[in-house]
Amino acid sequence: MAFQAPFTTSKGVVFVAAIVVLAALWFGLDWMFPADAAPIRVGILHSRSGPMAISENSMVDAELLAIDEINANGGLLGRKILPVIADGKSDWPTFAREAERLITQENVSVIFGCWTSASRKTVAPVIEKHGQLMIYPMAYEGLEQSPNIIYTGAAPNQQVIPAIKWSLDHIGRRIYLIGSDYVWPRSINEIMKDTIRALGAELVGEDYIFFGSSNVAKAVERIKAAQPDVVLSSVVGDSNRAFYQALTEAGLTATKLPVVSVSIGEEELRSLPIASLQGHYSAWSYFEAIKTPENARFVQNFRARYGANRVTGDVIATSYFSVRLWAKAVQEAQSLDVERVRRTMLTETLDAQEGLISVDPYTQHTWRSFSVGKIRPDGQIELVWTINHPIRPVPYPPTRTKAEWEAFLSAMFSRWGGSWANPVEAN
Repeated sequence: MAFQAPFTTSKGVVFVAAIVVLAALWFGLDWMFPADAAPIRVGILHSRSGPMAISENSMVDAELLAIDEINANGGLLGRKILPVIADGKSDWPTFAREAERLITQENVSVIFGCWTSASRKTVAPVIEKHGQLMIYPMAYEGLEQSPNIIYTGAAPNQQVIPAIKWSLDHIGRRIYLIGSDYVWPRSINEIMKDTIRALGAELVGEDYIFFGSSNVAKAVERIKAAQPDVVLSSVVGDSNRAFYQALTEAGLTATKLPVVSVSIGEEELRSLPIASLQGHYSAWSYFEAIKTPENARFVQNFRARYGANRVTGDVIATSYFSVRLWAKAVQEAQSLDVERVRRTMLTETLDAQEGLISVDPYTQHTWRSFSVGKIRPDGQIELVWTINHPIRPVPYPPTRTKAEWEAFLSAMFSRWGGSWANPVEAN
């Protein structure tokens, strides 16, 4: 008697399909993956606590969303992705210890990590020692090219230099620079000072706020006395609350003295006093208001997972597409080998939320666009100016040689006693 396969009728096909759907609903995604297929472990290393948690928790949310979406579509190489989350606690030595643990004890295949450059520079030697790969999804000062890091955030020529040029064209030519006192603000302010000189504008003052501090009164007094046309701010984390409130109390509202921030996005506005920030500006590669089909889908999915009141922003979008970019490279390489994945990433292009992005093979930085937004009373950011094409990354601005930039960094590191943040609060 010939063998006859069960469920060969049309009704049987429908029955099998129903069983598959019910299994998905009942058991989740685990049934899709073979029992003997070990998950791909990936490290997520951000500040879940401390003054930088205001910004970095949302990066974790975005990375988890991307991982969930990939798992829902079958995972990678027939395996599920398992995120291993570590808390850097807004503390540079903790970041380094956690990176070591993720690599040596958790056996992760890649690390998505850091916000501050102080944390990245502390983690980088650990990544390089172990020959691991880190994806850094944050706009930063440049002046670095590690063979083990893919830089998906904006380089200085993609964010701070366009922000200076826009400010001169649209606000005024007397500029005051203020930032938190660690390597990123100190470095980008050097880059901006070179740009200000080259464009024939006037620098009327420069100030720094100790990392995580609310002691901003003296800086605001100096800003008021200098009478600038515009303030360029790289103040990060919780210090922004005190800074903008002090400006308002001093009568320096947005109509009188606009601030252009390169560190505040939509997510930070949820935790900051919006009455003190409305009317000021922000400069990034991405804003939630960008109109693309991919961004509409992303915003919808982000809110569906985390709540209708949640917003996106540059670091959220970058963290999300960084995971997708890495996953695309793994799929194309058909391997988790670090060097193979890194080389494959250098050829990747992705339809991201802001439009097409790609990794520059010469610098391992990403081509990004640029926009300026104005902070609204409802906490959203309205686009006021956009470059509608990706900008090639230039991590070392040509106003100085690479050797001169590295000497600048080395001197700062030595002056701070072997740290990437000033360890002493100025009087």
